[in-house]
Amino acid sequence: MDADRGQLIKNLLTEINRGGVRDRDVLMAIATVPRDAFVRTEAQHQAWENRALPIDDGQTISQPLIVGLMTQALNLTGNERILEIGTGSGYQAAVLAELAREVVSIERYSSLAETARKRLADLGVSTVRVVIGDGTKGWPEGAPYDGIIVTAAAPHLPQALEQQLSRKPGARIVIPIGSPDDQELMVYERTDSNLREYTLGPVRFVPLIGEQGWQE
Repeated sequence: MDADRGQLIKNLLTEINRGGVRDRDVLMAIATVPRDAFVRTEAQHQAWENRALPIDDGQTISQPLIVGLMTQALNLTGNERILEIGTGSGYQAAVLAELAREVVSIERYSSLAETARKRLADLGVSTVRVVIGDGTKGWPEGAPYDGIIVTAAAPHLPQALEQQLSRKPGARIVIPIGSPDDQELMVYERTDSNLREYTLGPVRFVPLIGEQGWQE
């Protein structure tokens, strides 16, 4: 790693740590995954900045602070099976792969899915399976999941995702909930009897399109 790139990564980690990402393993994962491999060529000079960047099909790669906060909220220990809704560039899946045993990632755009598969393969990430489908329906054949992370905003928690979450206490769903323009980043945590919910604060994501989300 060249000195300039190393300093950019160090600066980013300092910024997101101040923003609330305190888990050392999450910080290490963000430092390890080359974000510049997941952005457009013309945006690579901004790859290590704490900002969302555009990708194809009108989607975005989330800012590292949000990636860190969402990942941290899953409270991963290394042996989990995770479902990600919205593969996008593949960056969030790559971060999850550093911290979980296995990741299934659903993308509705086949072009994004194919590009993400290639990027992940090129980086030697072998524990992420990218599939094409309606993310609001989840991926039943891989259920139950120890954690579910949704990288687009839904009007409510899709019932399919709640049903596919493990019944074990501590299993969690992290998802932006609200209107297309104004959302709260919600965490739903499985307890012995129900789902406990709390918010991580206001966010703004692209809409989650699908049968149990927003309509096109």
